[in-house]
Order: sequence, then structure tokens, then C-alpha cells
Amino acid sequence: MGFNLPIYPIVPLVLALFAVLYVRSLSRWRARSGGRPFPPGPPTLPVVGNLLNTPGDRAWYAFQDLAAQYGDIIHFRTLGQSMIVLGSPEIINEYLEKRASNTSDRPQTPIINLLAQDTNLGLMPYGQRWRRYRRHFWQHFTSRAVEQYQSVTRSAAHQFLARLIEHPSEFNNHIRYTFLATVLKVVYGIGLTEDHDAYASTFEVSAEGVSQGFVPGKYIVEVLPFLKDVPRWVPGFGFQADFERWRAAVNDVKNVPFAHAREAMARGEGLDSIVAKTLAVVGGDDEPEDDHEEMVKGIGLVSYEGKHDPSRLFPKSGPALNSFSALQSFFLAMSQHPDIQKKAQAELDAAVGSGRMPEFSDSDSLVYVNAVIKETLRWHTVVPLSVAHATTADDELHGYFIPKGTVILPNIWACMHDPTVYEDPDAFRPERFIRDGKLDPAVQDPTSFVFGFGRRICPGRHFATASLFINVASVLHAFDITPALDADGRPVAIKHTQTPGFISFVPFPSQKSLDLCR
Repeated sequence: MGFNLPIYPIVPLVLALFAVLYVRSLSRWRARSGGRPFPPGPPTLPVVGNLLNTPGDRAWYAFQDLAAQYGDIIHFRTLGQSMIVLGSPEIINEYLEKRASNTSDRPQTPIINLLAQDTNLGLMPYGQRWRRYRRHFWQHFTSRAVEQYQSVTRSAAHQFLARLIEHPSEFNNHIRYTFLATVLKVVYGIGLTEDHDAYASTFEVSAEGVSQGFVPGKYIVEVLPFLKDVPRWVPGFGFQADFERWRAAVNDVKNVPFAHAREAMARGEGLDSIVAKTLAVVGGDDEPEDDHEEMVKGIGLVSYEGKHDPSRLFPKSGPALNSFSALQSFFLAMSQHPDIQKKAQAELDAAVGSGRMPEFSDSDSLVYVNAVIKETLRWHTVVPLSVAHATTADDELHGYFIPKGTVILPNIWACMHDPTVYEDPDAFRPERFIRDGKLDPAVQDPTSFVFGFGRRICPGRHFATASLFINVASVLHAFDITPALDADGRPVAIKHTQTPGFISFVPFPSQKSLDLCR
């Protein structure tokens, strides 16, 4: 015998309960937000929000277009997570520099652990552990400290020239090698003349993971973290195989050169390397000894990854990621602008002469060469959307409500290509940074943007800019850079574009894209 309870009287009760809960939630939200609205942005859908209309590859272009419609603060909300894109130097400076106490966090996503990047200080959450890691890293890369690495950087640059003479068409590989060799020597004590091929191949894979893994919205686990452990054989989750490969490479990057440095120390060698110096110093009560070795590996990782492709030293973390892509775009710019190249070479001839190579001490007299470097960093924005920041508390910006945990993306590319700041921004024009024969401080300096903001500014920026200077000056002094010729003797045309990804490169169609002559 069953009971047939009438369903109709229950429906009003359920609806009333939902209404009460909705009003209660709305009241709490209004109290939290102070009645302030979110910043403007594209229309949202129920539940998923902007999941389907948030720009993907090369999003910096779309964000610039959206700024014309919505302004310099654009809001996206996906599955309850807010993200704002800042589109002008003024708003970036106001929020990430002047209010850094609340905007210095990093978004924490499963991607960080999937890539074994949890000891990368550039990606760590803002807090005591990050401060400790940064303190140990920063002391080796202050503007004064990097002077001790000048002989290493200069020697690596000269080896770079020798490789260019021998195999000029392989300039891309030579660029990677020179920055990698510099970091391995400075950080791990691995000699410039040692075989770096094994390190290079491993790093290539780990750098690929950084470039692809941190593209906002590319992987579903970023917005649905509970899917991070779904195996790769499940349809639609084949990307897990890529993460396995990238994660293994990152662990090798952390452990293999570190083991080399440990073995050298045991023999009484390489004691002037950053790893050796940091291992020898264990901090105070706030620094657990069992975490010290992992911290040293993290410092090595940041230096290693950062130095391989200049975007901003260490995905906002280390000095090589910036340097590779910047020097690569420099080669393209010189091949496209022989008049600019000749002007820089004339300055080098006058300041340095033909009897020696450029030195770091020549920098002040090489105004045009430094302008070429600034224009390179502006023209090709290596990390177009920077490294995301996040808020640590509810906030207000220009009358809009910014919830705690909001992801903040500064559109660096848009700032570097703003026609109201840089006339004809797509043109490569170093003269824009010079006035009366000197670098013009009134012109917005790209180095104030490409190395990050506030308390998360790249701590290796001095090392990166020094490396870039000596390599650019040396190449200009030794070579003419020209387009390669095709089978019919015509110059190979290479259009300047930016590859998609967290780190953006110049997509050279082949190794034989440029020619070098002495």
C-alpha cells in the first residue's frame, strides 16, 4: 500500500524557498559589492558567463578592439570567476603599480602543478614563501650584482658570433644556445665550452610547455579544475599526454643541472655559481632547511626558463625567455630595415672603432643602438598579455566592483602599439626614442612594461637587458643582416607577425631566412 502525496502544494513551497535564497544571496552580494557594478564587457550567458565569447589565440588584438567599445577596463566572468583586461598605460600604472598591495597575487590554476611549476617564483601566490624565494633570487640580479657576470655574457656573445660565421643560416639555434650557455654558467657553473645539447633539448620541451600551457582559456582544466586528473585516454583529454611530456622536461630542467652543480661543489669547483652560493646560505627561522634545496632548484628553474626567450625574464620570472624572442625579432627588423642597420653600425664605428668589439662601458655612447633595442622590445611584444595578476581582497576601480581573486591581464601589446603614444606603431622606428642626440625620457619606455609591474616586476630584468645589449651591439658591429635569397635570387620576404601563445615569437618560415655577411 503506497502513499500518494499531492505534489501541487509542494511546488509553491519550493519556489518560495528558492526566492528566499535568491533574495538572501542578492542581499549579501549587494552588501559585499556596495552596490557597485562589474566593469563593462561582452554579454554573458546564464551559468557559463563569458565561457564562449572570451577571445582565445592572439587575444591581445581582440582585447584592443573591445577596448574601443567598452573602455580600458573590460570585464569577463566565467563560471563565477572574474577577469579584467587593462588596456592603457594609465590604468595599468594606477592599479598594478600604485595599488600593488592588493594586485600582486598570481592566479592559481591546475596548470601550474600539471607543468611542475610550483617552485617558479614568477607563478607563486603572493605571500611569505614568494618573498623568501624572491629575496634569494634578487640579491644575485640587482643592477650592481649583474656587473660580475659581464665577462661571461661577453664571452658567450663572442662565441655566438663565431657560430654565426660558421653556420649563419642556423641563427635561431645559435640565439638559443648563447642565452642558454650564459645562464648555465652563471647559475650552475657549467662552462661555456661544455656540450649543452642535452640541456638545450630538454629546455626546448619545458619552454614549449610554458608557452602553450599558460595561454588563458586554452585548456578546460583551467576553468574546471576537477578535470585535471582525467586520464589522457578519455576522449577530449589527449592534451594530458602533452602535460606529461612537459612536466617530465621541467623536472629534468630543475634536477639535472642542479645535480651537475652539486657534483662540482663536492670537487671544490663552481663555487661562484648562484646555485652554490645559495646552497651555502640557509636563512633564519622563517626558512625551513628541508625546503631550502627545493627553493634553490626553483631559483635555477626561473633563471633557466627566463633567460631562454626574452619576454620578460622568467615568465615573469627568469632572464632567458625574454632574450631569445627579442634578439630573434631584432634580426628580422634589421633584415627589413637596412637603413636603420647602417645608422647603428655607423654609431658603433664612431664610438668603438674597428680595432675591438663593443663593451658594456660603451653603452652610454651608443644612443642609437639602445634606441634600436627599445624599439625591438616595443615592436615585437614577447609576452603580449604579461603574466596575470590577481587581487587578494575585494576592491573598487573607477567605481566598478573588483571581487577578491579577480584575474588581471594587462594588455602590454596594446600599450606598445597605441597610436596616440607611438606614431605609426606598426613601423620599426628607433628615432622615436631619441631627441637632441639623447634618449628621450618623455617617450614611454617599453622596458617599463615588458618586465612587469609593481611587486611582481621581473627581478632578472637587469641581467636580461645587459645580455640583450652586448649581443645586439656585437652582432651589428660584426655583421650585415640581410634577407636570404630564393632559388631565383630574390630576397625571401618575411612578414612580421606574432605567434599565438603565452610567449610570442617571430615565425621564421625556415632556418634559411636571413643571410649574414662580414
